[in-house]
Amino acid sequence: MSSQTAILDAHYMARALELARKGLYSTHPNPRVGCVIVQHGEVVGEGWHVRAGEPHAEVHALRQAGERARGACAYVTLEPCSHHGRTPPCAEALVQAGVSRVVTAMQDPNPQVAGRGLRRLAEAGVEVTSGVLEAQARALNPGFLKRMEQGLPFVRAKLAMSLDGRTAMASGESQWITGPAARAAVQRLRARSSVVLTSAQSVLADGARMTVRGAELGLDAETTALALARAPLRVLIDGRLRLPLDAPFFQAGAALVVTAAQADPRYAAAGHELLVLAGSDGQVDLPALLRLLAERGASEILLEAGAGLVGAFARQGLIDEYQLFVAGTFLGSEARPLLDWPLQRMADAPRLKITDMRAVGDDWRITAIPLPAPGV
Repeated sequence: MSSQTAILDAHYMARALELARKGLYSTHPNPRVGCVIVQHGEVVGEGWHVRAGEPHAEVHALRQAGERARGACAYVTLEPCSHHGRTPPCAEALVQAGVSRVVTAMQDPNPQVAGRGLRRLAEAGVEVTSGVLEAQARALNPGFLKRMEQGLPFVRAKLAMSLDGRTAMASGESQWITGPAARAAVQRLRARSSVVLTSAQSVLADGARMTVRGAELGLDAETTALALARAPLRVLIDGRLRLPLDAPFFQAGAALVVTAAQADPRYAAAGHELLVLAGSDGQVDLPALLRLLAERGASEILLEAGAGLVGAFARQGLIDEYQLFVAGTFLGSEARPLLDWPLQRMADAPRLKITDMRAVGDDWRITAIPLPAPGV
């Protein structure tokens, strides 16, 4: 491949990734995918996957290109599917349209595809190139990839804290540590997630509903409408079933309640699902819960809870990414800590890699990922 071809491939794939990001809030449980069709240096078709059950990105782009797709090059952020699901296979659609070349960012880890789409194209005489801007494509769909590769969702923990690392006063008072811009960013994290997961303690303290509030998203009207059309599943971990059924959380809509206690028919009667999932320690079995949510199609989990539950996830190595919102204030030594994670030695302190840090209004947003322990 010439350097000029490589430059053009990266250019058009960057545009396809830009299109794919339009589906950030709406494609669950499917991945976000974009497609660009180029004929003699001219973009003749563009498309992106909007929501599950509707045409994939390639179909939208082919429809726009029409006859100009024949002999063209298609840039797709994920390997075209090769199986019949709720929509026909896109690899076959590209073959039938007569494209001469297909460039993909990455192979699809879905066992139903996993290279079959690329093979179908090659067998039909289509030139295939894969791996263009793969890192960017993987970053767009962390949950889908982890679910397909490991059978687990991607867990993103959101925490708001003061400069001295505190999340609430000793009384439990915590509204509001951060400002409106940070709260809007959290709303967008909720909107992109398959599941918003919280604890009874957090909901009891704040009277929280854990819903997506369109007015606070800070998005354009079209994107807001797409986000609100697909509400994330709200999951409450309530080991002893302490939260009353008349709490605002339950009044905001159907929820999944996970407990280590006995089954209680009142939850189903009120329109909620109750799941008894006790581990050997008598607490909710968190790894089992994640596996179950992945089986139900959940790709990205937003963990919004207090020090106790987030600490339990962290201690078990179940968090993939931390979203830390830091406010320019001190809450003092009596306030509650960020995590319930007793550590005695520096050697035991977990290390994180900060991948992004930026101002959000008057606050700061830090993105960090856990690093493997030394020797692992």
